[in-house]
Amino acid sequence: MDVTPILEMRDITKTFPGVKALQNVTLTVNRGEIHAICGENGAGKSTLMKVLSGVYPHGTYEGEIVFEGEVMSFGSINDSEARGIVIIHQELALSPYLSVAENIFLGNEQRGAGGLIDWNLTNAEAAKLLARVGLAENPTTPISQLGVGKQQLVEIAKALSKDVRLLILDEPTAALNDNDSEHLLDLLRHLKGQGITSIIISHKLGEIEEIADATTIIRDGRTIETIVMREHDNVQDRIIRGMVGRDLEHRYPERESTPGEVLLSVEHWSVQHPTQLGRTIVDDASFYVRAGEVVGIAGLMGAGRTELAMSIFGHSYGRDIAGRVSVHGRVVDTSTVAKAIDAGIAYATEDRKRYGLNLIEDIRRNISAAGLRKLASRGWVNGNEELKVAEEFRASLGVRTPSVLSVVGTLSGGNQQKVVLAKWLFTEPEVLILDEPTRGIDVGAKFEIYQLINRMVAAGKAVVVISSELPEILGTCDRIYTLAYGRITGEVPVAQATQENLMELMTQERVERKESVR
Repeated sequence: MDVTPILEMRDITKTFPGVKALQNVTLTVNRGEIHAICGENGAGKSTLMKVLSGVYPHGTYEGEIVFEGEVMSFGSINDSEARGIVIIHQELALSPYLSVAENIFLGNEQRGAGGLIDWNLTNAEAAKLLARVGLAENPTTPISQLGVGKQQLVEIAKALSKDVRLLILDEPTAALNDNDSEHLLDLLRHLKGQGITSIIISHKLGEIEEIADATTIIRDGRTIETIVMREHDNVQDRIIRGMVGRDLEHRYPERESTPGEVLLSVEHWSVQHPTQLGRTIVDDASFYVRAGEVVGIAGLMGAGRTELAMSIFGHSYGRDIAGRVSVHGRVVDTSTVAKAIDAGIAYATEDRKRYGLNLIEDIRRNISAAGLRKLASRGWVNGNEELKVAEEFRASLGVRTPSVLSVVGTLSGGNQQKVVLAKWLFTEPEVLILDEPTRGIDVGAKFEIYQLINRMVAAGKAVVVISSELPEILGTCDRIYTLAYGRITGEVPVAQATQENLMELMTQERVERKESVR
């Protein structure tokens, strides 16, 4: 591998009003390597990449960018792309209404005679690019018909169409299942073999250890160190220590489990697909959670975990919903979100940006949104009390922001997740359902959320954790239910649970159900 640098970022400093996001950050990336960048949410990783790609243009930051031996002064993202630097953001920039080919060449249209778009050429060139990324899709397929994993590959195909020399991927596997993640990592290895250099921002330390040649750690807007991966053992522990500034002896905080009465009981719960007649998404599911207990729900993508949670919480998903929900042994009506909240149930969605937060509102308004009645008097919200409540949650959950009047969309993923949790904790729920509570956030923020879960159960509340990460399920829960094809296939105490026996239950189709149908 060529060890000459393709990129040097020297003493980069970027300041926003009231916040110094980057302070004298240095980064050296060698040609043809896969270089990882790690750091807690809010450490400055994405800001650094936006400086590099011209999203924050030259003149809005201090320091110097040297690419392929030349000092760069990118005024826009078009300038960086013209030099072969392409960034793929965590939020994919694809139009669902256009075809795969149209998305690949959007802004870079393939023109023929008279300056008109040559659609035959467009589709033919798109097919070649799709083959390079291993995606067997018709170029005329609308993007909306593709899953997130395939959309990621379309983004990379789009980058390849621009003669990319440095590919930047911001949390590329955060929303992908294991198979899609592995395919994406294989593709990055393949592109490396073609001489393309990659920078990957990720919180998945196992993934980084598997693929990265070097890893730069950023903490609080400063460069901590760059690790050449092959030269070190126990590299994950070293990365964690660099990210959080301390050793995390245990990834999951210890707690004593003392479950009490059954707090939440769900019996014979069934849900039909909202548009596909005859398709059952949740099939006769029954489970319970006791006070002071954390119960996990584990299942593969498409097993029905989120659909189960959303249908319980205000019938937010599905139709022809049947079954019974009880809280403290009393049957409750959860047919609307308001009724579910009144029954003492809260649900923190896996998609915080779409369903969990109002990204253009401030922290204060987001925290109070689900419990405005607690702040209202004669129909008017007490603004002073709203500020006080928001500030209390900001302090207790450690939301890193100068003010509760900061717009939520400007916060890092970990801090946004804390605001989501604050919103639901303000409703004082008896049962908190957490759907992928640590997706896309760093190990330090994860630890803080696990501590919050422990505080809730210590106060006698019940918590349900839905997670794609089996180590997280095993590290946080007292009992674990497995879900496959919409059916509960097993219930395992954590002391008896392993990743292997959980996976066996998660892939098991229950045949005895068929025998009961006459």
